[in-house]
Amino acid sequence: MTDQPITYAGAGVDTAAGDRAVALMKEAVAATHGPEVLGGIGAFAGMVDISAIKHYERPLLASSTDGVGTKIAIAREMDVHDTIGRDLVGMVVDDIVVVGAKPLAMTDYIACGKVVPERIADIVRGIAEGCQEAQCALVGGETAEHPGLMAPEDYDVAGAAVGVVEASRMLGPERVRAGDVVIGMESSGLHSNGYSLVRAVLAARQSDLGQHIDDFGRTLGEELLEPTRIYAAHVLRMIEDPRSRAGVHALSHITGGGLAANLARVLPAGTGARVDRSAWEPAPVFGRIADWGSVPQLDLEGTLNMGIGMIAVVAQGTAHAAIEVLTESGLAARVIGEIVDEASLPAPSGPLERIVSGAKGVDGGGVLLTGQHPGWQGTREA
Repeated sequence: MTDQPITYAGAGVDTAAGDRAVALMKEAVAATHGPEVLGGIGAFAGMVDISAIKHYERPLLASSTDGVGTKIAIAREMDVHDTIGRDLVGMVVDDIVVVGAKPLAMTDYIACGKVVPERIADIVRGIAEGCQEAQCALVGGETAEHPGLMAPEDYDVAGAAVGVVEASRMLGPERVRAGDVVIGMESSGLHSNGYSLVRAVLAARQSDLGQHIDDFGRTLGEELLEPTRIYAAHVLRMIEDPRSRAGVHALSHITGGGLAANLARVLPAGTGARVDRSAWEPAPVFGRIADWGSVPQLDLEGTLNMGIGMIAVVAQGTAHAAIEVLTESGLAARVIGEIVDEASLPAPSGPLERIVSGAKGVDGGGVLLTGQHPGWQGTREA
């Protein structure tokens, strides 16, 4: 026995702080709820009325889960936490949209060393804002305090979401054909992948996150915390618009592994994609990371999105309409390549060309990046 009683609070878990965090986030979470959401915050399970899918002939449930990686280290150093929530939504919901599914509901999980109510509320507010943008309800979550396992200032976030798609309208490799066009949708910046590389570069350079960078028009830290672009609503509009829906064959969310590896995941065996770097100019942050760390371009391309965060593979005759719909929704998009028979992919020539295939265990087609970005100022050696 001990001389003094040991309480839960004395062990480092403050349930009152958790309740305070919930009170601070309730309004933001409730703003994501439409009439299809039953109950409210505090229930053991989030409930969503899915009667709207009764007219589906064969509804398929799509699910995804993800986190935001070591970008959290930047948020912690900057003491800015709401953008991380938007990152989480983009990483999770946009994986669901890739198969053509409409997101229905999302939940989140936050683990921390110590519950700081205002910080937790900021994170969840960002998640709620992202869910509103993605037109997805935030129906539940959990905040777990782990003293002794995590330092007081440490936290990590994860999320999961579900969506639904009619089986006959599911997108994927089986729809892709030689002659299709590759459309690239602009990213908002680094998004939420590759921050271990980015942070290693910053550490080697001893960078100050508060330093104003003219190329960025803001501080380094503000640039690095730019939230992941959420494509869900834009892409769903393209899929559903009569002008373009029949010709949308596949989508690829450009996350870890970069453009080539993720595009290869949605190509059927026997096809290939030829993507021309000269079709777009990455934001300055990509060139800065390359330059500051002398990062070889191929390594950079295999880690970061390089300015393209989502890809659509569409029938050639649909390309103009698809870009028009995306542009009308406020998203910059352009043709960046084409689908060909894999046998007709040219052999790589030069140090910046290689065919990427077999990514993430998918035995599909190959992707070849050619040319160079306009005005590219990063390292050029492979």
